[in-house]
Amino acid sequence: MSESIERQDPSVPRKVLRTVTPRSKARPDAEVDSIGRAIFLGLVILLIPLLPFVGIVWGLSKVLDFLARQRGE
Repeated sequence: MSESIERQDPSVPRKVLRTVTPRSKARPDAEVDSIGRAIFLGLVILLIPLLPFVGIVWGLSKVLDFLARQRGE
C-alpha cells in the first residue's frame, strides 16, 4: 500500500541531490550598504518637506469626518 502512495505523489523526492555550486561565504557588502543608505537619505530629503502637507490633509480629513458624524446624528 505504501508503494502505491509513493507512486501517486511525485512531489516526494526519493533521494537527496547535491548542488554543483559551492556555498557562498558570508561577508559584509559595503558597496550595497552605501547605495542603500544613499537611497534612504534621498527619500528622507524628498519626504521631509512634504510632511506638513500630509499633516494638513490628515487633519482636514479628521475634521471633515467629525463634522459628517455630527451632521448625521
